[in-house]
Amino acid sequence: MVEKAEMKRIPIREKLLSAPLSPLEDVRLLGSKCKNCGEVGLGEVSSCQNCAGEDLVVIPLSRKGKLWTYTVIRNRPPGDFKGKVPMGEGLVELPEGIRVKSPLGGDVEKLRIGMDLKFTAYPLYENESGEEVIAFRFDPA
Repeated sequence: MVEKAEMKRIPIREKLLSAPLSPLEDVRLLGSKCKNCGEVGLGEVSSCQNCAGEDLVVIPLSRKGKLWTYTVIRNRPPGDFKGKVPMGEGLVELPEGIRVKSPLGGDVEKLRIGMDLKFTAYPLYENESGEEVIAFRFDPA
C-alpha cells in the first residue's frame, strides 16, 4: 500500500493551484493579473476577462480574505458529490480585488458576512488512479 506522503497529488482543476502540491501548507490559489488594465482573474488564463488583453502575469493570491456573502447547503447535491452537508459556500473577497466562490470550513451556524477567512488546501478524495485530488476551501481565521 502506498503511504499518503508518497501518494501522487493532482489539483481539482488545472492551472488553479500552485505547484508542487506538497506540503499542502505551501499551496496557494493562482490568479492572472492583466498588465494592461490591472484586472485579476482566478487561475492561470490566457486573456483578460475585463479588457481581453493577452499580457498577463500569474500571481499567487492572498491566503486571507473576508466573507462577502454565503449560503448554507443542507441537502446532498445529486451526482458524485464528494463533500459533506451541511456545508457553507460563499464568495471570499481577497485583497487583490477578486471574489472567489469557495466552500467554507467550520461550523455553518457561525458564518457571518465580513468575517476573516484563511485559505486551506486539502485532499478531497482519492481518484481511480490512486491519486489524491487536492481541493481548497476557506476556513474561519
